[in-house]
Amino acid sequence: MRGLIQRVSSASVVINGQCHGRIEQGILLLLGIEAADGLEQSEKLINKVLNYRIFADVDGRMNRSLKDIGGGLLVVSQFTLVADTKKGLRPGFSRAAAPDAAERCYEDFIRRLKGQYSAVASGVFGADMQVSLCNDGPVTFLLEF
Repeated sequence: MRGLIQRVSSASVVINGQCHGRIEQGILLLLGIEAADGLEQSEKLINKVLNYRIFADVDGRMNRSLKDIGGGLLVVSQFTLVADTKKGLRPGFSRAAAPDAAERCYEDFIRRLKGQYSAVASGVFGADMQVSLCNDGPVTFLLEF
């Protein structure tokens, strides 16, 4: 499981011209699900995203987490994060979970996340989404499990 987290001032996801999810200050999480992913990887990523200290404290140091600041979390499925780009000029997706399994994992991830944190918005698995963000920093991290 891979998650690209971006600290944002705001972020939104639009599907078919309609805003499906929007947050103000917080984290945009692009989530890639691999074939071997399950509950263990999901729980580790949830814990890391909610508690990762990437927000400034009073001294301007990254010492505060999403939970500390009460920020929003926008989760968008992004299977291209699991692409193998080491060889050639075309990405390979053999490590990505099959669409039906990935969708179940994504929906379970969102459900578990909402059980631990209330300020969660999300995209729709497999939808053609337009994601907008105002990157805060910019501060971006790739988390892998």
